[in-house]
Amino acid sequence: MRSLGLALIVFGLTVTSLAGQTAAPAPAPPAAQAPAPPPNLIQQVRAVIGKGDLPGAEAVAAAYRKEKGITPEYLEAFSWLGRGALAAKSFDKAEQYALDAYDLCTDALKTRKMDDEPRLPIAIGAAIEVRGQVLAAKGNRSEAVYFLRKEADLYKDTSIIQRINKNINLLSLEGAPAFEVASSESLAGTAPTLASLKGKPVVLFLWAHWCPDCKAVGPFLEELQKTYASTGLTILAPTQRYGYVASRKPAPAAEETAYIKAIRQQHYPWLSDTMVPVSGEIFTRYGVSTTPTLVFINRDGTVRLYHPGQMTKEELEPVIKAIVAPMGSAR
Repeated sequence: MRSLGLALIVFGLTVTSLAGQTAAPAPAPPAAQAPAPPPNLIQQVRAVIGKGDLPGAEAVAAAYRKEKGITPEYLEAFSWLGRGALAAKSFDKAEQYALDAYDLCTDALKTRKMDDEPRLPIAIGAAIEVRGQVLAAKGNRSEAVYFLRKEADLYKDTSIIQRINKNINLLSLEGAPAFEVASSESLAGTAPTLASLKGKPVVLFLWAHWCPDCKAVGPFLEELQKTYASTGLTILAPTQRYGYVASRKPAPAAEETAYIKAIRQQHYPWLSDTMVPVSGEIFTRYGVSTTPTLVFINRDGTVRLYHPGQMTKEELEPVIKAIVAPMGSAR
């Protein structure tokens, strides 16, 4: 039974004074707020890692495993141990956590498919990412790329392929020729190919209709495009369909395409529909597991910078100044 104080109902009884005035009704008590739900295992582990206490985080995960076994929630939480150790530059420890997480995930894959639920892909993707980054941090960049490419071949038909390719690109794409973005579909007309733009500086702005960070970067790109228009700076903005529209409402391709056009018009009016190729293949090749992903391409068609994630104007402008420089000039 609720306490008397919370259950009390104010009836607004009218009390008439000797002067015939009516007293104001008593104010209603504030509505009781529902208690916040307890943090799940992943949140608990991340919170302890955030305090720099990896052994404590491992103990939290171990206690859960003892009580409930190896669940997808446990696998994702455990994968955070490797990420925590990597951030702390404890590379040997990070590698061991990643190896253990990978083994646990591959055991789980014996009884289920990768994408039957969302947590297992996150866990194994993190394990692969940490192993690759540890190899690179130890000076074994070529070995890291080789390892990641083997994993990409193994999981090419699953949801983690974009995440694996992101890590390959982080280690190998800069200085190499950019991947072509030719697509059979754009929001309108035929989008230009990178081959046709050779000699011009190009920025690829790979975005998603649901992405708030993309919307935050848009105005900076618009301003810089105007500032450097005389240099031939070109911005191409590939996107892809995700199978849903607002509020993650499932939608067929035609409906989602119309929704993408509406988002483009509302948030990126400076981008013409022609400059927006629509292609899941482009996103897979460029490893767009993080949106936005920005790729800055020199006039000779090589990648100057591959950058998954949001950038400020102060971060964008120096890179754009570098790619708009005439070919052959000092960089």
